[in-house]
Amino acid sequence: MTTPPTRVDGRTARSERTRNAIVDAHLRLIGEGDMRPTADRVAKLAGVSLRALWSHFADMEALMAASGQRVLEQRDASYRPIPADLPLAERIEAFSHQRARLLEEIGPAARASALKEPFSAGLQRYRKLHTARVRDELTTTFAHEIGSDEDLLNALTAVSLWPTWASWRDGMELSVESARSALARTVGALINPGAAART
Repeated sequence: MTTPPTRVDGRTARSERTRNAIVDAHLRLIGEGDMRPTADRVAKLAGVSLRALWSHFADMEALMAASGQRVLEQRDASYRPIPADLPLAERIEAFSHQRARLLEEIGPAARASALKEPFSAGLQRYRKLHTARVRDELTTTFAHEIGSDEDLLNALTAVSLWPTWASWRDGMELSVESARSALARTVGALINPGAAART
C-alpha cells in the first residue's frame, strides 16, 4: 500500500514564503551595515506590511532568533570537513582558511547579535551552538593532537571563535589574510609549542 503524496496547503506555502522574505530582508539590512534594523525597514524591504511581519514574529527578538537559525544553517551548509589524515601543517592551514571564511560569512550577523545577546536567551543559545560546532571541528580535525586534553581544546576553541576574530578584524583592523595568519600561528603554537619555539 503506497502513501499518497503530501499536498502543501497554499496558505501554508505563502506563509512560509513571507516568513523567509522577512528573514532574508533582516539579514540583508544587517549585511549592508544596519546593525539595528527596525521592523518598518525590514517589512518595507521584504515587501510585506508591518501587520504581516508581526503575525509571523512576536517581536524583534523572535526575528533575531529566526535570523540566527538561518545563519547557523548557512554556516553548516558552507562547512567542509578537513581530512584527518593530512599532515599537521596542512590541517592547520586548511582549518585556518576555513575558519576565516566562515567567520567572515557570519560577521555581520555576529556584530548585530552582540548588541542584543546579553538580553536575549535565544541569541545566547545560538552562540552556544556556534561554539559547539567549533569544538566539533577541532576535535575532528586535530583528534590525535588534542586527545583528552580539555585545556588545549578550550584554548583552541577560544581563539577560533568570533570574539577573537573580531578583535583582529575590528579592534586591530587586520586584513582577512593577516587575521587568518594570526589564527594559524596561534593554533600551531598551541598544538605544537615546541615547534613554535624553534621558529
